[in-house]
Amino acid sequence: MTTVRVATLNIWGRRGPWKDRLGLIKAELARRSPLLVGLQEVMRDERSGSCQAAAIAAGLGYEVAYAPAARFDEGVLGNALLSRLPIREQRVLPMPTPPGAEARSLLYAAVESAAGLLPVFVTHLDWQGDHGAARLAQVRFIAARAAELTGDLPPVIMGDFNAEPDADEIRYLRGLHVVDGESVCFADAWVHGGDGSAGETFSRVNDYARRAREPSRRIDYIFTRRKGALGEPRHTSLAFATSTGGVWPSDHFGLVSDIVVAAD
Repeated sequence: MTTVRVATLNIWGRRGPWKDRLGLIKAELARRSPLLVGLQEVMRDERSGSCQAAAIAAGLGYEVAYAPAARFDEGVLGNALLSRLPIREQRVLPMPTPPGAEARSLLYAAVESAAGLLPVFVTHLDWQGDHGAARLAQVRFIAARAAELTGDLPPVIMGDFNAEPDADEIRYLRGLHVVDGESVCFADAWVHGGDGSAGETFSRVNDYARRAREPSRRIDYIFTRRKGALGEPRHTSLAFATSTGGVWPSDHFGLVSDIVVAAD
């Protein structure tokens, strides 16, 4: 089987000791060596052109695609893809967002793998606890775009979904919840390739996450579409999950997964 290693991480913008955190993120990428990396809460300064994704990619052999979402005084917050595979196409797809909430976007990129063009999506859903309906609308939008933009190879969808595994929005993606007579089915990489634990990516073990005074839970995901072995997550693990000198890479833990993209 031909596999592609992918990773996802919400990098927490520039909050906390960013320069120290940057070093830890780069060190983990160098150690785990994913070909594709989805990043969320990535800040970009439109005036200077400086971008956190570019800083993370520097010296590691990645191309960068960026999708702006919400604009603030200090810059633009969005999603990014780092790719060691050539990026042949990229699109920024604005997602449905409730009035008054931070804008959200879906980044689509077609990357050239040994098996052909691989469709990759990176996103960050609405965060408010009472916005489950908004997140459900957002995952339906993502599933529809994946159906439109996917060819022979399985789509890879990753990001911070701000929803626990038993939430309707995640159950919808996994084929466990029907909405308006419509259903889809994607493979949750942690369910298929994890170690059987809860896989908490927002964890009170993390000093930065503990400040939010919220329970530990799994809210970051990698999804693929299965067709036999094609799209199967072979092994999935937590990443960016250790501290050095009291500094953590982010307030989230990330995920790394090896996904089958072609049967030899």
